[in-house]
Amino acid sequence: MDDDRVTRRRVGAAEIRRANRGWWDTDADAYQAEHGTFLGDVDFVWCPEGLREADARLLGDVTGRRILELGAGAAAAARWLAGQGARPVALDLSAGMLRHAAEAADRTGVRVPLVQADALALPFADAAFDTVCTAFGAIPFVDDSAAAMREVARVLRPGGRWVFSVTHPMRWIFLDDPGEGGLTAVHSYFDRSPYVEQDAHGVATYVEQHRTLGDRIRELVGAGFRLLDLVEPEWPAGHEGIWGQWSPLRGRLFPGTAIFVSEKPAG
Repeated sequence: MDDDRVTRRRVGAAEIRRANRGWWDTDADAYQAEHGTFLGDVDFVWCPEGLREADARLLGDVTGRRILELGAGAAAAARWLAGQGARPVALDLSAGMLRHAAEAADRTGVRVPLVQADALALPFADAAFDTVCTAFGAIPFVDDSAAAMREVARVLRPGGRWVFSVTHPMRWIFLDDPGEGGLTAVHSYFDRSPYVEQDAHGVATYVEQHRTLGDRIRELVGAGFRLLDLVEPEWPAGHEGIWGQWSPLRGRLFPGTAIFVSEKPAG
């Protein structure tokens, strides 16, 4: 993309929502064509490093649990959870991604409820779920992720678990380059300006938000959560795939993903 189409600048909430909904609706087919095989139709992959919930068990025992998957995309994780005895609901802002979720349900015969909604205004009652989770969904794309944390806390029962993965905050120091160009620090870690792709008229077409590790922890604590773990998956031996800025070269040197494991205290 031309340099003048990529910038870091402040963007209003309405423009962010419009840009990201439009992006994922338009890009859904290409995204699934490129990453669908890696993600699977019925699988829960936390990150480009390939960490799977089947191995990590970050959600704990899901049998019988009411689980909300935020930013579910094609809902492969929700279908996997259904196969583990959970009662999942898959939510996404993008109709394009939910279309792929419906098509995957037809292919696999594994059906879960699909809901189109905004993570900042979840259409569920208080304490409706035992667990909420997302693999790179919703949190990096909303303008007020602290408010999203509070919404998750609202719909989660006391004692419930909230687990989400995002691009590791230190990656924002570097360019989105999987090669050697992505090994040199060029941005301040403390610059929270969003990454923005825009059209020829300067209108945002894609927006992604940066928060530091400390920001994320303060968001969780501010919403009433207790942090249980922060997982930084290592790049596994033999994994030679490239996903955007994720690559074996960079993955063997510094983390690309941060997974926050938290719970809403009981009582």
